[in-house]
Amino acid sequence: MSGTHEHHDEAHEGPIKTPKQLIWAVGFAFVVPVIVIIMLANYVATATKPAAGSVGLEDQAIAARIQPVGSIEIKDLSDAASMKTGEQVFQAQCSACHTSGAAGAPKLGDAAAWGPRIKTGVDALVTSALKGKGNMGAQGGGDFSDFEIQRAVVYLANQGGAKFDEPKAPAAAASAAK
Repeated sequence: MSGTHEHHDEAHEGPIKTPKQLIWAVGFAFVVPVIVIIMLANYVATATKPAAGSVGLEDQAIAARIQPVGSIEIKDLSDAASMKTGEQVFQAQCSACHTSGAAGAPKLGDAAAWGPRIKTGVDALVTSALKGKGNMGAQGGGDFSDFEIQRAVVYLANQGGAKFDEPKAPAAAASAAK
């Protein structure tokens, strides 16, 4: 019976049999991970990196930081051929609301909705388009010149029953005045 008892105790023993082995095992359990962490930190830290501030002082980086917030674009209004037609401006900028009637916008070709607006005259309509009115935001200073917006207003009003003349290009109007 004593033989089975000893065999039973051996089955529950671990690889550490002496206090000295226990001290070595505990020491390696702390030392090995610390060494691995130090080696990984050195590997990551020694990668080639530019010095602090070296990229920020390049001419391109400086120019990007001090560039103006806005910019001015000067369009040549003397070349009427490069100007968009009223229909092109309408399709690009006005059609989203004036085709569907969104936000109370009078629909393209709706004579009843355009009648009272047409009576105010083309100048009042152009002023409303450039400065904004109701839910419609200001169009002047956008992607199109004031002349192109005027063309779009005339196109839109004429589709609603107006008989406005196509506006003359600014250069043509200036030369006609001379």
